[in-house]
Amino acid sequence: MREHVTDPWVQRAVAEGYRARAAYKLIEIDDRDRLLRPGATVVDLGAAPGSWSQVAAQRCGVGGKVFALDLLAMEPIAGVDFLQGDFAADAVLAEFERRLEGRRVDLVLSDMAPNISGVAAADQARSIGLCELALAFAVDWLRPDGRFLVKVFQGEGFDAFRREMERRFVSVQVRKPKASRDRSPEVYLLGGKPRA
Repeated sequence: MREHVTDPWVQRAVAEGYRARAAYKLIEIDDRDRLLRPGATVVDLGAAPGSWSQVAAQRCGVGGKVFALDLLAMEPIAGVDFLQGDFAADAVLAEFERRLEGRRVDLVLSDMAPNISGVAAADQARSIGLCELALAFAVDWLRPDGRFLVKVFQGEGFDAFRREMERRFVSVQVRKPKASRDRSPEVYLLGGKPRA
């Protein structure tokens, strides 16, 4: 708890009105890779508490649209269409896709992580499973020049998932933003241009 309270990223998030330190991970990646642009349509999977949706809504502006989904509740954000539910449930996914009204997406973000059980192998397997679901969604809904940014924990299944992304996208790059804790095994994989 003390580490969290004294974390400079947490302090900065509080001062700048972001809901979590994770905002700075997306900001750094976006500053480098130009993912968010005015008028873009963005999907934010694993959105709660909403810091990535905040950044996306700010950077895409009034002409943009952000669709967010999470198992947990999330306080409303202007310009964000939020659905609470389990992304792995067919009925929830169908409702989320209905809200897109057939529009193709410029960017799919996934910061999803499973509820941690403490059993490392099981947690890693569930995490990779969520990444695979997000990848399948991205492949189905991205525009031809769309991009997909997904949090992946290094460990069992990471290499296979990265190979699957390389099979599905023209380019795949690894990003480890400064706001990501050094000891954390998380990295972000950025896929560009889904393969036809």
